[in-house]
Amino acid sequence: MAREDEERIVDNEEEAATAEDSSTIRGRQDNELALPSGGCCMPSSTCHRFLALIFMCLLGFGSYFCYDNPGALQTVFKRDLDLSATQFTLIYSIYSWPNVVLCFVGGFLIDRLFGIRLGTIIYMLILLVGQLIFASGGILDAFWLMILGRFIFGIGAESLAVAQNSYAVLWFKGKELNMVFGLQLSVARFGSTVNFWVMQPIYDYVSKFYEGHRALGVVLLLATLTCVMSLLCALILGIMDKRAERILQRNNNPSGEIPKLTDVFTFKAPFWMVSIICVAYYVAIFPFIALGQKFFMDRFGYTESEANTVDSLVYLIAAVSSPIFGFIIDKLGRNVTWVFSATITTIGAHLLLTFTPITPYVGMVIMGLSYSMLAASLWPLVALIIPEYQLGTAYGFCQSVQNLGLAVITILAGIIADHSKTDHTWLQLFFIGWLTVALIATCVIWGYDKKHRGNLNMTPAQRATYVNAATYQHFE
Repeated sequence: MAREDEERIVDNEEEAATAEDSSTIRGRQDNELALPSGGCCMPSSTCHRFLALIFMCLLGFGSYFCYDNPGALQTVFKRDLDLSATQFTLIYSIYSWPNVVLCFVGGFLIDRLFGIRLGTIIYMLILLVGQLIFASGGILDAFWLMILGRFIFGIGAESLAVAQNSYAVLWFKGKELNMVFGLQLSVARFGSTVNFWVMQPIYDYVSKFYEGHRALGVVLLLATLTCVMSLLCALILGIMDKRAERILQRNNNPSGEIPKLTDVFTFKAPFWMVSIICVAYYVAIFPFIALGQKFFMDRFGYTESEANTVDSLVYLIAAVSSPIFGFIIDKLGRNVTWVFSATITTIGAHLLLTFTPITPYVGMVIMGLSYSMLAASLWPLVALIIPEYQLGTAYGFCQSVQNLGLAVITILAGIIADHSKTDHTWLQLFFIGWLTVALIATCVIWGYDKKHRGNLNMTPAQRATYVNAATYQHFE
């Protein structure tokens, strides 16, 4: 583009003189991040967007690393703190309870009050404080303080996930969005995988200097360093985004609509089905992994270390395969078909683990691939259904519903585990039942979309024909 065009964008000194210039400015206001090339430092440059993506992905590393600290040290928690399985699952369920409401409100506050940059930093600070309190409870052998810490940690972590999703749409809508969601999941789940790899060895080392609950508390305190790293990423990304907004003269709400909490009642049926899938699918993954160490020890006779290794496979596979599936889905489209396939194969993985003598590595690899496939195809659907100015509210609502399901169902899973002792058949059937619910909800989306000739299961070429640039992010 000519030098005078760049000056008009940066300095905003005069209006566009031609129809071509006007259309270019409208395109920029649509936030396609398509500025004239100005080297690596321009927000439109590939390396600049890639750098932003790195910080965007690392936002969730500390959160996911610390979330599964109890899962990696399940036996240690029960022994050092004298906990039952039901009490242990409370550590996970209390994480979800505040977000039944606050996650939805958190997304709305990003849309209406904080903005994405300030909101991300605030939620990251809340997360950090929660993890520090959680670790302090371990040092002091105060289980109630640990529960309080997880409660606060959950408030920050889930709202942070909403901000992370909103950042992805803001920078990559209409382009590599499926792959970006896959990469975010990849880095986040790599954090979970590293957690399962290192927490037990770190505890073994720390226990040479401290004993019992104090050793556990110190290990949890060391894990807090990953949250500090994520906070630094939030600050850097905020600076980059502010600069991009100034240069692009970005308008995230060209219609001028003001988001309201009551907007959720106007969302169409496919959004509600996506919310149901968010609950029914993920409750068959996260609680299973949280209780997985004992499952693999009882079912296959593994040691604690061996059980942790196989239990972490889902996250390890997701870390590798999520961006690959995102890239494939970006090219092929058909998001609903991918969600359907992921749910079917996850059911198959649970059946293999429960009813066959085949090595659990096979089932866990299948589960990891399926989980990656679903995450890369499901979350971008929200951006196709909901207008951009309501995305924070929409993602927040999805997270709220998911946390309600996780809070209740994780407790139920713990109760079933306590009553089942070493036989995990009923618990596995419980998870398979929820996956069946997710499968039915996917079929409803498929049928609704086909009946209304929507764009949710189209190829990228069909979708481009179906909508124009102004309505690309809306379900028609």
